[in-house]
Amino acid sequence: MTHTHFAATPQEPILRRNVSPAGITPARARGLIQVDPTASTVFPLSADDRAAAVALTAKTLTDAGVETTDRVVVALNSDGELGGALVAEAAASAASAAASVGPRGRMRLLRVLENVRANVLVGTATGVADFLARLHLEFLVDPLDLELRLILLTGEIADPKKIEHLSREFGARTIELFTDPVSGVPIAHKPAKATALVPAREDLLALASPTQSFPDGELAEIVVKYPWHSGLTDVIAGTGYLSTRDGSSIAMPTHTYGDLTLIRGRWVSFSALTKALKGIDGIAHWQLRISRQGTLDSATVHVSFNRESLVQNGMWHARIAQAINAITPISVQVEIDPQVREDSAPPSIRDERGHHL
Repeated sequence: MTHTHFAATPQEPILRRNVSPAGITPARARGLIQVDPTASTVFPLSADDRAAAVALTAKTLTDAGVETTDRVVVALNSDGELGGALVAEAAASAASAAASVGPRGRMRLLRVLENVRANVLVGTATGVADFLARLHLEFLVDPLDLELRLILLTGEIADPKKIEHLSREFGARTIELFTDPVSGVPIAHKPAKATALVPAREDLLALASPTQSFPDGELAEIVVKYPWHSGLTDVIAGTGYLSTRDGSSIAMPTHTYGDLTLIRGRWVSFSALTKALKGIDGIAHWQLRISRQGTLDSATVHVSFNRESLVQNGMWHARIAQAINAITPISVQVEIDPQVREDSAPPSIRDERGHHL
């Protein structure tokens, strides 16, 4: 199989949105293709690349504490980017058994954990926290009865206090994984009570200056290299994750920036959202608001109209909701400002979690 190399040098990280324009376009990619929700960015894997990705993931899982006698359940998405399926396949080679059930359906997850007799759970921090809440409030199950030994969290910027809470409630060691958002491959872990990431290989991660400035000058973008991929050995790709500079080590990301915003473990494109809503007449301004008041992230698009007749127009509200649903699997609510706004303003993001800059 032939491979297409990206037009990027090791000294020049490419932006995630430029991954496809740099060489591998959706129409030209070959092999197993991982796609973003709009299929504007793809990451192709030949059979050999897929095997290398599985091996690298297995190494990351082993480094994080997965043992050969473990039984693993993976509660991560596999929509397009195939992350959950990849982790489960790698876990099956590193442990004695593994299953991928996806993040939805907490009762199903409970039954799988019980019936498979799993002792390792892989999920997002908020997903596992929501599962814990439902164990207490809905299922009336003591989390200690599940006898989990290890919980692996990835795909989100997690609250350290929440991580400690999960460890206490489940009686399990809780470790964070860093998953490359471009390839979907977990490539590093953060040991408990440590600050620095431990990559599965020394040639995978680096820090680069972000493409925009921030008040905190210590922030740097985590960039990823692909020495394991047959067609991307010269590429360094920006992840959109921001971390603090701490000598030669790299800490878990504390923020995101750029076009892509992380909501419920999924990346949402602000430019795609802008394009989808641009064609709807009468919108004077809209704002994407993200919060984490309970266990899960919530996202709302707050819309202001420039005409009184649209404020109570159910068909117009439905058009907005359908346009949003068409570009992301994330549940995004729509709120309409009861006050008419005559002046127009560019769309904006308000992240009340403090994650996206």
